[in-house]
Amino acid sequence: MPGAAIHFFCLLTLQLAGGELDYISQGQGMQLRGDYSIAGMFPLHNTDRPRATLPALGSCDEGSPNKHGFHLMQAMRFAVEEINNSTGPQPLLPGVKLGYQIYDICSIPASILATLDLLAQQHHSPSPPDADTDTATHSNSQMAVAVIGPDSSSKTFTPAALLGGYLIPQISYEATNEKLSNKFLYPSFFRTIPSDKNQVAAMIQLLIHFNWTWIALLGSDNDYGLEGMQSLYQQAPQQGICIAYQGIIPALRADTVQTMRNMVEGILTTKVNTIVVFSSKSKLRDFFPFVLERNVINKVWIGTEDWSVATLISGIPGIHTIGTVIGVSVKYAAISGFEEFEKKVVEASMLKKDLQKVSNVTTSPGNDCLQSTDLYSLARKGFSLEKYDITSSFNVYKAVYAVAHALHDTLGCDSGKCQKRKVHPWQLLSKLKQVHFSLGNTSVYFDMNGDPPTGYDIVSWVWRGTDWSVRVVGSFSPDPVMLTVDSDQIEWHESGPSTPVPLSICSVPCLKGHKKLLKGQHVCCFDCQECPAATFLNMSVPTTCQPCLPEQWAPPGSDQCLNRTVLLLAWDAPLSIALLIFLTSCLLMTSSSAVILLLNLNTPVAKSAGGRNCLLMLAALTAAAMSSLCHFGEPSPLACILKHPLFIFSFTVCLACITVRSLQVVCIFKFASKLPPAYDKWAKKNGPEMTILLVSITILLISVTRVVLSPPIPSQDLHFYEDSIVLECSQTLSPGAGLELAYVSLLSILCFSFSYMGKDLPANYNEAKCVTFSLMVYMISWMSFFTVYLISRGPFTIAAQVFAILLSVLAFLAGYFLPKIYIIVLRPEMNTTAHFQNCIQMYTMSKQ
Repeated sequence: MPGAAIHFFCLLTLQLAGGELDYISQGQGMQLRGDYSIAGMFPLHNTDRPRATLPALGSCDEGSPNKHGFHLMQAMRFAVEEINNSTGPQPLLPGVKLGYQIYDICSIPASILATLDLLAQQHHSPSPPDADTDTATHSNSQMAVAVIGPDSSSKTFTPAALLGGYLIPQISYEATNEKLSNKFLYPSFFRTIPSDKNQVAAMIQLLIHFNWTWIALLGSDNDYGLEGMQSLYQQAPQQGICIAYQGIIPALRADTVQTMRNMVEGILTTKVNTIVVFSSKSKLRDFFPFVLERNVINKVWIGTEDWSVATLISGIPGIHTIGTVIGVSVKYAAISGFEEFEKKVVEASMLKKDLQKVSNVTTSPGNDCLQSTDLYSLARKGFSLEKYDITSSFNVYKAVYAVAHALHDTLGCDSGKCQKRKVHPWQLLSKLKQVHFSLGNTSVYFDMNGDPPTGYDIVSWVWRGTDWSVRVVGSFSPDPVMLTVDSDQIEWHESGPSTPVPLSICSVPCLKGHKKLLKGQHVCCFDCQECPAATFLNMSVPTTCQPCLPEQWAPPGSDQCLNRTVLLLAWDAPLSIALLIFLTSCLLMTSSSAVILLLNLNTPVAKSAGGRNCLLMLAALTAAAMSSLCHFGEPSPLACILKHPLFIFSFTVCLACITVRSLQVVCIFKFASKLPPAYDKWAKKNGPEMTILLVSITILLISVTRVVLSPPIPSQDLHFYEDSIVLECSQTLSPGAGLELAYVSLLSILCFSFSYMGKDLPANYNEAKCVTFSLMVYMISWMSFFTVYLISRGPFTIAAQVFAILLSVLAFLAGYFLPKIYIIVLRPEMNTTAHFQNCIQMYTMSKQ
């Protein structure tokens, strides 16, 4: 009996090393007896069958072993064993043993068939276990209360829809398609990996962070790639990202080789430097050789979580020459004791191999349709456990624990022992939505869509020659959306000190204040044109220069408008203070002259100057000087009405008095014998006073009519200066103002003519030189002002007008009145009747 003893010893050692005494591998796949069973769907083999028109089912054993799927399956076995063997004061499922049934889903038909097998179990399940029932008698046919898997979105859609119809909880560890979050279509679907919605958001934030706006977008020809590519294609333009080229990576066949080569040529033709690849690693593995064939180098490749950390891609010969690879990766989390668990499986596989040699023991192939797989035949491959495998395995680990926590709540295990009873999947579903627990430093729960609220790591490939490693360079959080990247940790393909971030743009950004002139269908391709003056570039509308508000201005090439400078003659300005002192001096001189003439009104000098008319002239000059006060400060309605009419009327009164006085003197001395009788009547019957009144009333009527018909009001001149606002009164250059000016000009010419005619009269009556000088100063000052007004506005121009007013007043005061004040005050001997008669006698003798 030595052979039987050896056989028994090896079998016992094999079962102990495997970690599960009740593990069997039969026609229905790998199973573990338990009170409650969990189904697991894992890709234990890779099949390269092309997509067929019919859902044909091929044998998984014909494909190559999938080491990644093997590690995922081991993670489920490890989690179940850990829960079953847990000890301590608070075990998760006290008195309850979990079982499992594992399916090899090497293809979509295999995943559908496994799902149908699970649904069939729902109708053939025996009575529920209880405390007095031997679980071994019915465990093989115990229905699954939850499903872990499948691994991809393509394999998940149909199972999720079928299982959802029976409200059987399903937790996927790698299916990321955003459509699976639709609770109306997939009411019982959960996952422990973030959905592609978050992954797309992370990739877009990454593009924004590095200002990569001119990109190519590739996606694999499956649900994972097509849906992710479509989502990114829709969201990218909203962030100013242009997709210059878009392509779908097909499955490698003889008829798709040229398609892949054309895709590579399309990338090169568009001259993009950043390529976003939303693809499964199995499809991308067949595409990259064509990239290497075309010697595409020095590009930035943005990868998804499925391939960015996969050795299936990094192991492609020559892949290190393609450039910089930055990817999105599921956050890394280690599983304590997992590596030791897998080593036991490898050791057990060696023992089983020796057992088969000694006793010729074989495993029954069973039903090939259910894809039976021998655990130990896979374990003997000695698959290495990489960081990528551990990350995905942790998602499986979390899924199993989520089911266990839901069972814990369903069975009322808080009392210290679970109450064994029949558990319907829909009962577990409601509890699964509420689970919230921690595994190490990771919090596990599901949102309303069955998605985990976890983010991603941002990783970068690092090469040391041909040795590959992955470096975490940042992280992404979906709620709130936040991306952090340490650019210094990224080793760009253009190595060197202070290597800048590679550019991937169609056109160089425009300078500040330059609008974009689009050239083509993409907003990223444009020429730049400087915005003209008085416009600015609003960055929200970069293709249009928007006009500034009337009260604002902008220089050429501006990105904002500035408030215009308000031009007025402020009261406290130094120039204003000087003019006010000048005004005060003029007022003092006119008032003092009026007092002196009033006190000496009956003297010959006062009479020769016009008598009482002198007081009227001085009053008019005073009013004219006072009109200058209307030009200071911000214009008011009253100031606009008064300032021009008051000066024009007052100065006209003064000119009228001088004109009539000059006419009288000329007539008396030069035309006394030739004057008609009408002149005597005019002179004797208040004709001069009436003439002065008529001339004054005429200009008054003109001014009043102008003000009534077109009243001047405070206004803003926004056109003379582009950067300033001139505060003035309207109707400054109106026809009425022109008529006033013409009237005063005509009166000035008459006054000048009559005064000049009396240049040879007696000295006491000869004001020709002084009046001529006053009129010349008056005319020159106003001509100078109008010249300045035509070429300039602002405080200096207003000050020039005030100066012209005061200088005109001072000119007539000095030319007409000061000589007479001089005689009255300083030469009283000349202010006598005898002196005047002597002067007239001498003038008469000189004419004979």
